[in-house]
Amino acid sequence: MRLDQNTEGALIAMVRAAAQAEIMPRFRNLSAAAITEKSSTIDLVTEADVAAERHMTRRVADILPGAVVIGEEAVSADPATLARLPQAEVAVILDPIDGTWNFANGLATFGVILAVVVRGRTVFGLLYDPVMDDWVQASLGGGCWFAAPDRAPERLQVAAERPFAEATGFLPHYLFPTAEQPRLVQGMIAARRVNALCCSCHEYRMMAQGNADFIQTEGLHCWDHAAGVLAVQEAGGYAQLVDGRDYAPVISEGRLTVATGPCMRDEVCAAFDLG
Repeated sequence: MRLDQNTEGALIAMVRAAAQAEIMPRFRNLSAAAITEKSSTIDLVTEADVAAERHMTRRVADILPGAVVIGEEAVSADPATLARLPQAEVAVILDPIDGTWNFANGLATFGVILAVVVRGRTVFGLLYDPVMDDWVQASLGGGCWFAAPDRAPERLQVAAERPFAEATGFLPHYLFPTAEQPRLVQGMIAARRVNALCCSCHEYRMMAQGNADFIQTEGLHCWDHAAGVLAVQEAGGYAQLVDGRDYAPVISEGRLTVATGPCMRDEVCAAFDLG
């Protein structure tokens, strides 16, 4: 199943409306009371996250009646919500503000992520930048596109594979176990440039636009990766778990390597000694 263009358009309009109503008025305008820690001081939620997710959850019921909605903040409030994903005929996965730490600290590197999953497979992904009001969208078998209100859509292609020593990539070393971090740093200095934007939305956008060579993750929250993996794959890239499994949004544990191709994937795993 693929979504028709009208449904895709309605979902994009929904995300843009939620950002305009609930996110951007609060950007650089949050009180201390509007920001709350979840699991740690770098894992935050704001009133904008909650309000935007509620806004979109209500609208999904009109656009895709009967779809299961898996929102990051809903799962945070009730982890059992995530158990509905594997059995869902159609599910909409929402990250209302990806890069909440950046958003809460006044940095413009944040976004909204939406994925539509049909019987466990991602068929539509959206990586939306509320600050610039533009987006990367992908549909299964339909390619990956950059779009904005005032320009024609542009088809995207990942960069050509190159040696790891010449590569630019993203790896959040601070999310890995402390004992592994020195080994990861050795791998990081072997590439041209490795950093982290603290925002999956923009990391995946950069890969799909040909401006990065790999993303190496620790943890598999579906709201962080389902849309982005589809976007990179539809732009000609490659995604595989370190243990050799293909990525699927119903997989909740593991380490994922997203790369411009299988050779780059293998070099990333070797450089960071990921098995």
